[in-house]
Amino acid sequence: MQFAFLLEQVVNGLVLGGYYLLIALGLSLIFSVGGVVNLAHGAFYALGAYLSVEATKYLGFGAAVVISPIAVALLGILFERFILRRFYTADPILSLLVTFALAMVAEQAIRIIWGSPPIPASIAPAFRGSVIIGDFLFSRYRLLILAVVAVVLIGVWLLLHKTSFGRVVRAGIQRPDMVAALGIRLQPYMTAIVMLGVGMAALAGVFFAPISTVHPAMGSEIITIAFVVVVIGGLGSFWGVVIAALLVGVVRGITIHFEPAAGEASIYMLMFLVLLVRPRGLLGERIEKFE
Repeated sequence: MQFAFLLEQVVNGLVLGGYYLLIALGLSLIFSVGGVVNLAHGAFYALGAYLSVEATKYLGFGAAVVISPIAVALLGILFERFILRRFYTADPILSLLVTFALAMVAEQAIRIIWGSPPIPASIAPAFRGSVIIGDFLFSRYRLLILAVVAVVLIGVWLLLHKTSFGRVVRAGIQRPDMVAALGIRLQPYMTAIVMLGVGMAALAGVFFAPISTVHPAMGSEIITIAFVVVVIGGLGSFWGVVIAALLVGVVRGITIHFEPAAGEASIYMLMFLVLLVRPRGLLGERIEKFE
């Protein structure tokens, strides 16, 4: 039974890792293509959670899964066009400061609209309960999250590696000068990447609202861990972020099983150990900014 319980914690850790992955992968793509440190990324995650709670009240959870990420992705167009676009060729510290200010504005806006106290969100009745496989007991809703993360991951990989859009994006990450020499403007692609990134963050907010606390500061809380995942995985590496997110989730899940108070510390200790051996992260690549 001890092994069964430990395996359940590993699965829970994978769910947590999938949660980190949805947020960190978009954050990594935005930085890799645009060279922008987006500290407002967590705000889109929080907004996704709040919009899903509202949509669920009137239209149900299924509609919220579709409406919330799309609405946040459309908001990402404005974010890229009027804010990020100004800082692609600027000092990265400027984009960091501006997006940090935007994150604070978004948090206060959420407090004004929905109030400061946490708001309740419940699991849809169809996904409540557990699945029993032998001696193992798994939450049906958490298995759903794992399935959704797997589908999103496969979809993003296919988009980046099997389409002309993805070839331009990957070329823009590695050799933006060559892309410019071919007469290809990266800004329209950057808009699409921002939409994809913030949409995935909102999707994480949708699925984790029922099993976490929905409150105004939730975006600020998650952004630090998202950056840790990106740093561990390595800037510019798709699979590096994937491996790092799942590794962080599992390490935290197992650590909490043995020592609950050390769960948060285990993440930063893992980052320290990885950077000690691999300063660029697990699969980090050299990144150049585009002009």
